[in-house]
Amino acid sequence: MKSSSENDLIKLSIESSGLANLQLLDNQGKNGLTPNFVEQLIHFLNSIKANEEIKVVIISGLPDIFCSGADLETLEKLCKKQIKPVDIVLSKMILDLPIPVISAMEGHAIGGGLALGLCADVAILAEESRYGCSFMNMGFTPGMGITKLMEHYMSPALAQEMQYTGNFYLGKNLIGKTNFNYILPKQEVFEKASALAEAMAEKPRKALSVLKRYHSMSRRKMFEETYSIETMMHELTFNENEILKIIKENYVRYK
Repeated sequence: MKSSSENDLIKLSIESSGLANLQLLDNQGKNGLTPNFVEQLIHFLNSIKANEEIKVVIISGLPDIFCSGADLETLEKLCKKQIKPVDIVLSKMILDLPIPVISAMEGHAIGGGLALGLCADVAILAEESRYGCSFMNMGFTPGMGITKLMEHYMSPALAQEMQYTGNFYLGKNLIGKTNFNYILPKQEVFEKASALAEAMAEKPRKALSVLKRYHSMSRRKMFEETYSIETMMHELTFNENEILKIIKENYVRYK
């Protein structure tokens, strides 16, 4: 297991009960999906997958920001075809974890950051924070499987509205309109996630893993199909010459 240091952007802590907490802690980068951040996240997700002592994992962020999605440098490289959209595999890694995942999104979750939270089996939002699908604000179509991931937690109609408009929604304005497990005052989000995780950690890991595999089957299959389509849409939209200009003009505004 990688040891934590003051330079780590992500921290993984594991309790003797089998409850793990994966904390996204890049305050300076606003938990953006920078290459270094993604590298560390992949490392810890692989560690969690390989650790048979872990029964449930909470993914949490900073008090004000859960995850802000792709950073400007990554978006510019996508436009210049220096990297391919298919290289972004974080959503699949979370969906493939063999144990229940709880996302405690007490802070804002935008674009790819929201996609990460939606990969969880249980998702908790904060009334005061904002959540949005910001891809179209940058001039390109949504990715990371979010076009279908959203429909697990809300109606296709609302999911499409959020994708087309790129609008951000306060958690409190989503109460009664979605299937999120809980939308609570910010200070209660992690407490609720911990209580749920503790209840799950009391159960045998084998049973949790078998049930997780069954419940996630349709979402994992859907992701594989959707991801291919999203990649094709990215190839089309990132080919437009003006997209890089739109990204540079709108990145700060919508992040």
